[in-house]
Amino acid sequence: MEIIKCLEKSNVVKDFKVSVLEFFEGGFYIKIKVTLNNNTELYIREYSDVNVRNYSYHWQESSKKLLIRWDNSAHHKHIETYPHHLHQGNNVSPSYQISCEEILKVIEEKI
Repeated sequence: MEIIKCLEKSNVVKDFKVSVLEFFEGGFYIKIKVTLNNNTELYIREYSDVNVRNYSYHWQESSKKLLIRWDNSAHHKHIETYPHHLHQGNNVSPSYQISCEEILKVIEEKI
């Protein structure tokens, strides 16, 4: 599974735990808690089937304060990368990072 391979090869991942992993015809659903080298946390949720991919990468301090959340929930239609966007503080911005590798690269640059 690509997400797990991504986490296993990352230099910023200290540990991760898969809390949900369900396979069904044509797809999967996964939830993962990742502890990063600086002790921040990344919560990953992804649902994928032949027609749809929904994801959320929620990066937070160990105190639960949001750092950045990348997702593709179908709101914020004014964003140029709709439905892909990121939340940082009270701001919602375009997001060009939509894969585990791309998001971990951003995190690695910030820590």
